[in-house]
Amino acid sequence: MKFIFDAHLDLSMNALEWNRDFRLEIEQIRALEAGMTDLPDREKGVVSFPSLRNGNIGLCMATLIARYVKPKNNLPGWNSPQQAWAQTQGQLAWYREMELDGQLVQIDSKKQLEKHLNSWEQHSTQLAIGYILSLEGADSIVSMNHLHLMYQEGLRAIGPAHYGPGTYAFGTDSKGGIGTKGKELLKEIASLQLILDATHLCDQSFWETMTIYDGPVWASHSNVRKQVPNDRQLNDDQIKELLERDAVIGVAFDAWMMLPDWKRGITDPNTIGLNLEIIVNHIDDICQIAGNTEHVMIGSDLDGGFGKEQCPFDLETIEDLQKLDLILSKRGYREDDIENIFSRNGLRFLTKNLPD
Repeated sequence: MKFIFDAHLDLSMNALEWNRDFRLEIEQIRALEAGMTDLPDREKGVVSFPSLRNGNIGLCMATLIARYVKPKNNLPGWNSPQQAWAQTQGQLAWYREMELDGQLVQIDSKKQLEKHLNSWEQHSTQLAIGYILSLEGADSIVSMNHLHLMYQEGLRAIGPAHYGPGTYAFGTDSKGGIGTKGKELLKEIASLQLILDATHLCDQSFWETMTIYDGPVWASHSNVRKQVPNDRQLNDDQIKELLERDAVIGVAFDAWMMLPDWKRGITDPNTIGLNLEIIVNHIDDICQIAGNTEHVMIGSDLDGGFGKEQCPFDLETIEDLQKLDLILSKRGYREDDIENIFSRNGLRFLTKNLPD
């Protein structure tokens, strides 16, 4: 079973806002949610620590996420940056508790990454899962001092925007540039050599960012716009720009990003034929543009506010990411290619860009 590095999991959000104890088996988590209707993925979650270990997913980018919503913005979020900051600190506290409980181990340097990978190879079923902190949307960064505080806590990747208009950039389903505050943030990100996550940037903010920022960049969970024509996905020119910067692009398993015209809460994965084969179409496109398999990875987002109702029907838990091995092989991908996609590309990028 091949080692998998998942470049995007919203673990703390699910633990605190969904009230899920990830130490439990998937079946136990689902049973605890029986009859609950407050969220569309109740009883349908696919992520837990046991399932990560069973799937040999020994390393992930784990997010902090809290949106600041300005007046008249209908998106869910917090009414001040300070509240958003406090929410991320609660999420950080949960990660710390999972470290103390032996479930997780934080990775924030090349040395720690190498040590964890060597240990995982020997003791994967009992070992703490490695996680690297990533901030999805920068609205919670009240000031640049707050960014430096988070760096000291191990933050190693950051996306300037999430959904809608943000403090530092415009994200999915909005239009606009990065402005003065965005430029200040990018300057600080570059000075800290954080990985900039281009995921969720709207087109204008994306291109303005690429013009200004010259540090390490990737897209942790973004699919291909040619397959699903909306601004959440990357178009060919954006993919080429990222490739020129030696970036890696993580493919996401959220149904509406995999197939066009998906209607949340209405379209059924089984009826429409949404299976794991579909994500390989996105992988194929990225590889064709790159001319190789060295710039694509997995950024599953499989706990990103959806579950079985909105992911491939042949994925019962996150451990089924291993099914991609056979699917990719049947598509003509060699063993080295599959190893690249499962982990090597992301690990190469981390080894190059994490601090010593």
